[in-house]
Amino acid sequence: MDHAQARLKAIQQTLENDEELRAVSDQVEAAADRYRAAEQRLKGSEQDVEKQRLKIQQAEASLYGGSVHNPKELQDLQMDVASLKRHLETLEERQLDAMEAAENAESELQKAKSDLDRVKEDRGEQFRDLTEESAGLKRDLERFSSERKAVIQDMADQMLQVYDQLRRQRRGIAVTTISDSACSACGTTLTASQQQSARSTSQLFYCPSCGRILYAN
Repeated sequence: MDHAQARLKAIQQTLENDEELRAVSDQVEAAADRYRAAEQRLKGSEQDVEKQRLKIQQAEASLYGGSVHNPKELQDLQMDVASLKRHLETLEERQLDAMEAAENAESELQKAKSDLDRVKEDRGEQFRDLTEESAGLKRDLERFSSERKAVIQDMADQMLQVYDQLRRQRRGIAVTTISDSACSACGTTLTASQQQSARSTSQLFYCPSCGRILYAN
C-alpha cells in the first residue's frame, strides 16, 4: 500500500507540475502579449499616416483650389505641403518598422504555439499511460485495503499497535525476513537460536539490532 500510494503521489505531481509544459505555456502567453503590443503600435502608425495624408490633401486643396491668390500665402502653403510630405515619409518609415515588428511578433507567437502543441502531443501519450497506471494503482489499493481489513480482524489490538509503531519508527517497514541467516533489513547476523525463535508462532521475535519483527519460514 505504501508503494502504491507513493507512486500515485509521484504520478499526480507529474501530471500537475510539468515544468516544460508550464514553461512553453508561459512562452506562448509572453509571445501573445508582444504580438498584441506590436499590433497596437502598427495600428497607431497606420492611423498617423492616414491623418498625415488627410492633412496633405487639405493643404493641397487650399493650394490648388484657386481660393488663395496672394503669392506669399501660396508660397507658405507650398512650404507647408512640402513639410507635411517630409513628415509623411518619416511616418511611413515608422509604419514599415511597425509592420515588420508585428510580422516578427506573429512568427514568434506561431512558433511558440507550435512548440506548445508539440509538447502537448508528447505529453498526451505519456499522460494517458500515467492515467492508466494511476487507475490500476487505485484498484490495487482498494484490494490491498480489503485484504488488510480481513487480516487485522483476527489480530490482537496490542500486536497491531506494536506493528503501527514500528512502521512509524522504521521508515514504514515493521516486519522483515531472515535472509542468509541475517536480518534482511539491517544485515545483522542471527544465531541459530534467534532464527528458531523467529520461526515461532506463539510470540513475536524482534531483530536484536534494528528492532523490527523478524519472520522466518
